[in-house]
Amino acid sequence: MSLRSPTARLAGRTYFALQAVAGAAWWVSVFTVPFVREATFGGLDPVVVAVVDIPLFVVSSALAAVLPGRASRVAAGAATAWTLVVTALLALYATMTTLAGVGVILMIAASAASVGAWLLLVFGRIPTSLLLVGPFAFRPARSRATPLAHVIATAAQIVVFWGLFLVVFPLVIRFLEERWRLVLPLPHGVVITGVAVVVAASALGLWSAAAMTVKGDGTPLPSAMPNRLVVAGPYRFVRNPMALAGIAQGVGVGLLMSSWMVVVYALAGSLIWNYAIRPHEESDLVRAFGDDYLSYARDVRCWIPRLTPVGSRR
Repeated sequence: MSLRSPTARLAGRTYFALQAVAGAAWWVSVFTVPFVREATFGGLDPVVVAVVDIPLFVVSSALAAVLPGRASRVAAGAATAWTLVVTALLALYATMTTLAGVGVILMIAASAASVGAWLLLVFGRIPTSLLLVGPFAFRPARSRATPLAHVIATAAQIVVFWGLFLVVFPLVIRFLEERWRLVLPLPHGVVITGVAVVVAASALGLWSAAAMTVKGDGTPLPSAMPNRLVVAGPYRFVRNPMALAGIAQGVGVGLLMSSWMVVVYALAGSLIWNYAIRPHEESDLVRAFGDDYLSYARDVRCWIPRLTPVGSRR
């Protein structure tokens, strides 16, 4: 992220101030509005939860916003840790009882935002480089005389990653959506649209993988990146066709499954990729290919395809 201290720390404090106000308002509504209590608590006794949650969530968030230095970070850490614990326990409760699904969604959002704000307070930034480990660490592939080995590796990557991110995770999300009673009725045409989007996006993904593997002497996986700058196939129209394909696939799967939560999952993944992964990837490409990549980036947009292909620099 581009935020740096002290601006980043101010953003973190501001979030915790808003969380304290929102938390207090939510507790007032829990005790005064039956619908809110039922939707977010199910059959839990709010009085018992309030005894612990108000000090650890509302008060700790407020202290994180106003206390100086280390005390602010400690309070933020307490609020964030408690938010994560509540989210996990409430998700388990909702899955077992089919109650309080709305509360789980709210707590998931609060957990994600709390972690981000805590990181801003502690580090003065969000250390996105910590995501780039294992198969997501940027390293060039071992150069091969023929692309066969890279083709096989790419095919294996597609099976594993598409299987996980487009089948396993969406099925789990759809199951939870049903258990938490959060299913929304969607028109029948949405399913047909989902099929069309998945097919088109998968074709784009395979075309992109083939271009990167054959022309780039590498694979799509960051830990075995191409050794040559790829300006071929769909890369002549848009800089990140594989990311574009993956996001569209996720949205298409969500439409196919009539699951708004899967669509949100895909869109959330696109934000993480764009703001956390892409800056590091592009910096690595500049280091690897220098002016050639900078020139290519000036001619070809990240997300919006060109109407005409850019000329190959091979």
